Amino acid sequence: MASFAELLDILYEDNHCLGLNKPAGWPTTHFNGTEETVDRLAKAYLKEKYGKPGNVFLGIVHRLDKPTSGSLLFAKTSKAASRLSEQFRESAVEKVYWAVAREAPPKPKGFVWGDWGTLEDWLFHDEAARLVRVVPADTEGAKQARTGYEVKARHGGLMLLELRPLSGRKHQLRVQLSSRGAPIFADAKYGGTQLFGNGIGLHARSLTFLHPIQHAPITLKAEVPQEWKGRFAYLLNPGIKK
Repeated sequence: MASFAELLDILYEDNHCLGLNKPAGWPTTHFNGTEETVDRLAKAYLKEKYGKPGNVFLGIVHRLDKPTSGSLLFAKTSKAASRLSEQFRESAVEKVYWAVAREAPPKPKGFVWGDWGTLEDWLFHDEAARLVRVVPADTEGAKQARTGYEVKARHGGLMLLELRPLSGRKHQLRVQLSSRGAPIFADAKYGGTQLFGNGIGLHARSLTFLHPIQHAPITLKAEVPQEWKGRFAYLLNPGIKK
């Protein structure tokens, strides 16, 4: 049987932090106790590595959606968990995502996609429908969302975007792109029509935070899944011959 270390793509580890490249299709943490989750696998890894007989502490300081892959950070101590959680709450963590989305019409709903810019919306989490919607600013319960974007490449009706969320709203990137006529590849919840295994075309490329004890900047950088390298080769390598 493979060790738990062989099942994880570890990006960074010390006595306080554990950074992983999360595979698409895995929930970050458990809710109903029936699905296998990344945090359970990480706990099993720590228990195996350090030979701990009892429960293993693992602090959940942020999450990635189940179909999203990429940089995911856990805390290994309660002090680190508290300090890292505060950084995420205060939007002090720099997050960079790569997204593959349908190339939008020239002016979907009055919006013009430039080569770069900022997406600004008010979002409302419709818990009954289990969706997030763009709503007017005066909607009760709405929260402001801002995302910087750059179009890195275009090919075959698709765009590769680099996204830098400046706020941390639920499904923020997915709904902001979809509302502008550019749903993320295979994201059926928000208008994607393609199939892409267990994932969608959204990857947490990097995560930069201050170490909770040493206070030095640390960057986790996650390689895209293997599936991306085949399906999106022309977007990831725009200089290659077609």
